[in-house]
Amino acid sequence: MALLEVDDLHIEARSEQGEVLPIVKGVSFEVQRGEVMALIGESGSGKTTIALSSLGYTKPGLEFAGGEVRLDGRDVITMPSLERRDMRGRKVAYLAQSAAATFNPALTIGEQVTESAVLHGILNQEEANRRAEELYRTLELPDPDRLGRRYPHQVSGGQLQRLMAAMALCGKPDLLVLDEPTTALDVTTQIEVLKAFKRVIKEEGSAAIYVTHDLSVVAQIADHIVVLYAGEVQEMGTADDVISRPTHDYTRRLMAAVRPPPAAGQGDAASEEHLRDSPALETRKVNAGYGRKLDGSVAMKVLFDIDVSIERGQVVGVIGESGCGKSTLARVMAGLTPAFAGDVLLDGSRLAASVPERERDELRKVQFVFQMADTALNPKQRIDEIIGRPIEFYLGLKGEAKRKRVLDLLDMVELPYEFAGRYPEELSGGQKQRVNLARALAADPEVLLCDEVTSALDTIVGANVIQLLRSLKDRTGVSFVFISHDLSTVASFADEIVVLYAGRVVEKGPVDEVLSPPFHPYTRLLISSVPELRVGWMEEMLATSTAQAGIDRVVQITEVGCPYYDRCPLAVPGTCNEHTAPERRIAERHFIECHREIEELVRFSHN
Repeated sequence: MALLEVDDLHIEARSEQGEVLPIVKGVSFEVQRGEVMALIGESGSGKTTIALSSLGYTKPGLEFAGGEVRLDGRDVITMPSLERRDMRGRKVAYLAQSAAATFNPALTIGEQVTESAVLHGILNQEEANRRAEELYRTLELPDPDRLGRRYPHQVSGGQLQRLMAAMALCGKPDLLVLDEPTTALDVTTQIEVLKAFKRVIKEEGSAAIYVTHDLSVVAQIADHIVVLYAGEVQEMGTADDVISRPTHDYTRRLMAAVRPPPAAGQGDAASEEHLRDSPALETRKVNAGYGRKLDGSVAMKVLFDIDVSIERGQVVGVIGESGCGKSTLARVMAGLTPAFAGDVLLDGSRLAASVPERERDELRKVQFVFQMADTALNPKQRIDEIIGRPIEFYLGLKGEAKRKRVLDLLDMVELPYEFAGRYPEELSGGQKQRVNLARALAADPEVLLCDEVTSALDTIVGANVIQLLRSLKDRTGVSFVFISHDLSTVASFADEIVVLYAGRVVEKGPVDEVLSPPFHPYTRLLISSVPELRVGWMEEMLATSTAQAGIDRVVQITEVGCPYYDRCPLAVPGTCNEHTAPERRIAERHFIECHREIEELVRFSHN
């Protein structure tokens, strides 16, 4: 008998007028022990709603309308509420998308990982502590003997994601519900987490439902796939069959939206239509960090001598893992985090280091588009108020002129005019991100700083947002600093790439040159870590020397030597760890910081 049987499941919502709205429409599938069943589809396809039904749970406003969800033969929908509560955490465990939001920052990691197992009486505290340490080792977490005494802020994002898995597994549940657990992770961390999940599910003999919109990720971890659209199953089968031999048009459409691995020649030719004598925005020898010591010096240095130039009407993609300084660089450009050394120039004129010291027109010209539209938009304000405020503040427009500008901006981001009277909660994730973008464009900026603006969006919606940004760039001449851990998106959208590692620019240049040999060893790791849409890719990638040296390592910011030393397959002891890497010019605008000669990097890149 299957561990989980979903049989003709129907879930409905009711409108304020009492009208029944079907959300899940007769979905059926089974999950066997030791297997991973992936639920894939766009936002709104019902995949999370279906996955949550395995806990006998529906989101507020939804209700079960038919069918059964049987766990070990027991229907969790009709199960008595006390029995269902005892089942959650004991037999079924849920892993949310955001590990940072899951952990309490005031409690130690050990307390939180063991809490559910002790609370349900599955293990006593001593047994739970031993179980937690075993899981830390299985999940390849550092310092497993003492890790439980740390607090959540003392570990990296990828480690926190794996600790969330340890929390769920501590009580030895039969079924794990993994809801987009790697969506917001960079490519190398994603591989670490996927490898750990896959290994622990097999070893523990548990099963998993994996909710995602990323087919390339699904190909690496799933045994079976259910393809969903608007609450209905479009296709179902083994991972190899669905990935290699899709039969439904919608599955093919999802696969067509998956960008190929990053390589030269994927983007458009850089337009020089809007170029001027001076770059739109430039940083020269920028150094920045956080906190102050008693002597007034910076407590934690994050950026080291950053030189970046963004030409008018062009896109500079900034890539690197979490902790490399990408967002800090954008905050320095915006004046949100003042640099303690170096200059930021706008149209060739030096900007003040912090927002309060900048002129209003300087603030207008550099606008920030934040990663999470959910938290960036005020839920109490209508869309016309959100977009209208910068119009009035920066451009001084009021009344009918302001309203006309709001409608023009909605049109620009391809949203219907009637959205002006709606609130953010009435919009989908992709629609909210378009409003987020419209608000930044309302100031009529010259530079947009886009910080991971597509990372939380599904494949198709993310591709649509990129297409919109490309259209805006061509029409308005606005320049973009596009911060992302998604190399495939950067390869198709950016004109130039800046590769950051531990606060240093290790490589920069035109997209086609950065994505062609020779590579900096770190650039090669990033490129080779982008999942391919085929079963078995992850195992092949993890067997390479690049992965064995660089995967399962955290970014360490150092002031001496090359910070990539302990992850580099080409590291030279006594040189790389003691001396700052020299800048080597590959072509007119292509530079790499490395102790190795260009000829050595070429040979390495071709291996």
